[in-house]
Amino acid sequence: QDAYSKRFIPVSSISRVTSIGDQKFEVITNNRNFVFRAESDADRNEWIRTLQQIAEERKSKALERTLMSPTTSGAANLADKSGFLELRGFKHKLFVAVAGDKVFLYKNAEDYRLGIGITYIEMNVGNVKEVDRRGFDLTTPYRIFSFSADSDQEKEEWVEAMQQSIAEALSNSEVAERIWAVESNRFCADCGSPKPDWASINLCVVICKRCAGEHRGLGPSITKVRSLKMDRKVWTEELIELFHQIGNAVANQFWAANVPPSEAITPASSSQERRRFLIAKYREGKYRRYHPLFGNQEELDRALCVAVTTSDLAETQALLFCGAAVTCATGDPQCPTPLALAEKSGQRLQMEFLLHNKNSGPPRLGWWAISGWPERAGLPSTILCHAEFSRRWCTLQDGVLSYYENDRNAVPNGEIRVEEIVCLLHPNACGRPGSPFSPSRRIESTFEIYIESERLYLFGLESPDSAREWIKSIAKSFVHPRAEELLALDFERIGRLHYKGGLNLERAKEGWFALAGSTLHVCFEDSERQEPLQLRKLQELCAGPGHAVGFGGGSWPPPTEAGLAGRTLYIQGERKLDFLGWVHAIQKAAGSAGDTLSEQQLTELDVPLLVDRCIDYITQCGLTSEGIYRKSGQNSKTTSLLEMLRRDARSVRLKEGEHQVDDVANTLKRFFRDLGDGLFTGRWGQDWLRATALEDEEAKISEYRRLLGTLPTVNRATLKALINHLFRVQRFSGENQMNTHNLAIVFGPTLFQTDGKDYKAGRVVEDLISHYVKIFNVNDQEMKKQQDEIMAIMKMREAASSGTQQAGDFICTVYLEEKKTEAEQHVKIPATMTAEELTFEILDRRKIVMKEKDYWSCFEVNEREEA
Repeated sequence: QDAYSKRFIPVSSISRVTSIGDQKFEVITNNRNFVFRAESDADRNEWIRTLQQIAEERKSKALERTLMSPTTSGAANLADKSGFLELRGFKHKLFVAVAGDKVFLYKNAEDYRLGIGITYIEMNVGNVKEVDRRGFDLTTPYRIFSFSADSDQEKEEWVEAMQQSIAEALSNSEVAERIWAVESNRFCADCGSPKPDWASINLCVVICKRCAGEHRGLGPSITKVRSLKMDRKVWTEELIELFHQIGNAVANQFWAANVPPSEAITPASSSQERRRFLIAKYREGKYRRYHPLFGNQEELDRALCVAVTTSDLAETQALLFCGAAVTCATGDPQCPTPLALAEKSGQRLQMEFLLHNKNSGPPRLGWWAISGWPERAGLPSTILCHAEFSRRWCTLQDGVLSYYENDRNAVPNGEIRVEEIVCLLHPNACGRPGSPFSPSRRIESTFEIYIESERLYLFGLESPDSAREWIKSIAKSFVHPRAEELLALDFERIGRLHYKGGLNLERAKEGWFALAGSTLHVCFEDSERQEPLQLRKLQELCAGPGHAVGFGGGSWPPPTEAGLAGRTLYIQGERKLDFLGWVHAIQKAAGSAGDTLSEQQLTELDVPLLVDRCIDYITQCGLTSEGIYRKSGQNSKTTSLLEMLRRDARSVRLKEGEHQVDDVANTLKRFFRDLGDGLFTGRWGQDWLRATALEDEEAKISEYRRLLGTLPTVNRATLKALINHLFRVQRFSGENQMNTHNLAIVFGPTLFQTDGKDYKAGRVVEDLISHYVKIFNVNDQEMKKQQDEIMAIMKMREAASSGTQQAGDFICTVYLEEKKTEAEQHVKIPATMTAEELTFEILDRRKIVMKEKDYWSCFEVNEREEA
């Protein structure tokens, strides 16, 4: 039987169920009527009774209606993502909604509004995989749903929404159910949405997903957001009990005591409205109930010291968020802080509340400073930490980074043990916008420390030199001795991660990683020397689904897969906070960083991937296209394609039918025309033009070879690749009408970025093509290889145009796990099929479902020198 329905009707929309005879009954909704036939009159009557009973129950519990009815239950407002998608097997686009841990399919937007859908998919059994530029598959054990979006960006948004839905479906709801046991915690403290599954653990409020997103924007110094279902480690028994004692009811008696109805938000409020309300509520404290001692710091601190020795959590909350200092002096040498007083008095919930607000402050904001010195430096420096908003004395000694109230205190306010540090980040930005300090005291440099308990410390220093001293000292204290080589690098990020590589993918090993510019330096577990990985030269870089071996449960980030020449490296993280930073930093470093050649994604031969993609496509599909490079493609398509290739050429696959030859050719020309510093560089460009005046042909070739040697490596490799391509194009001038002279007319002004009036630019290109073999020192073996490639491409094109078979298809025998007759499959493989696609094809044929911890690899085996 099919696991998915053809249609569902929300129970909450049923107004009446009646019998109409002949074992039939009619379900009447607000907009449509549905007739059903049961197997007998008794079955029919049982259906009627059950449906009537459930419909009545749902009407009496309007706030807890099922997600199947967007209109009545609020899912339309709470849907994480909704819109039209193409689905293989349906003639028309379907309206799809991702809501919570389910994906709903509707025939159209009207049915979505009414809540009458086709089916819904439980995402706890789902897996999402990108297929091509606009397509992606939602795979379940029962069926594969092949979707297609309108654009690459839309596809990415849908994939992200569905991956989040899977993470939510796999999360644990035990904590949520316990928190919801208190009536007020069943609705968002800010907008009133039902069943909120996020919380601010320092404010002790339970909030919905949309409000949680805006809470994060306020920063961890004001609100620390955690998931009830996914962040299981943080939910201790004390914290859960704290939410029972304070929770939304007590918290809102303080924070929302004076909210005007006109400023309140609802589940339907926009992100902008939520942001404005939450800033006013928590950052500015606009609606709070002021404590009678507000404004008197000394009295507030004294009252806090009394309150923490009692069970009055509401009083402690009001004092803290009206200005009392959580680390104020108590006057008691035995219990110097309110936390120590609470511990002495046996008030464990007071202790829990103080601990979570240790780095928080009242609505008045500011930056704080820690002054101290690195372990090996003798002079004090000043550190500004955005999280605490106060000044502290700091020392790094015996593997502990401690911060104190001042340089006279003997007891630290807090400490970070270096063995807990997992990542140290030194952003390149010098200073942060919006600093409240005057220019003379403005922060010049910052660094961040991530520790195992998912906490982040952000520090800022007045002097970049002092920042470097601190960073080097901290890094030296926590980096393993075998990875000390990394400390000499000018790194942006350094830390430990787990990885898998080679043929042993069963056990993850621990390695040390440092990111410096576009290079990821790695010290592997079984190696004494660091290995640099050039990220811009990766063949593949992708983030897999969020179920990786070694991840600590919940919605953890996926492993990063870095494909290198001849090897694949899987990098995994155990903690969400620091690993997401690694993923984003690696993705950014592996992308193009500017408009010069050296800043592009590159092939192993140092040719920009953008150039390689365009040349490869035109070689396969456009060598015989009449007027190639002379004809202009569509401007809008050229602009769009160039933008995609510049953003991430690695992810772009140019395919015949989807892309036109003239559009790709125009993209390549525009790239060179807009190139920063040009292909021939501003320094040497005029020398190339002057070389055309040499009358002796051999002298001219010699000068061209000399100038070629002066170009940077990437420019030299790119010029050779381009001229090699144009050399091939002119060999088909009989079909494409583009001989050497015509190509020179087009590419001369393009490569030299002139207005076309200087004929010498064309002469240079014409000379380079005509004397390609001599200038670039191309040997007979290279020429033969190029000729063989061209002949193979032309044969495939001829076969494709004759209609006898698809170009490049061949029949291949594939064995599953072992070379036995019963394990073999005969597959027709197109030229464009990837190893991943072939693997899934074989697994689908054998009805093998990919499990969470499965790794499948595809190998091409050569026997007796025959593939």
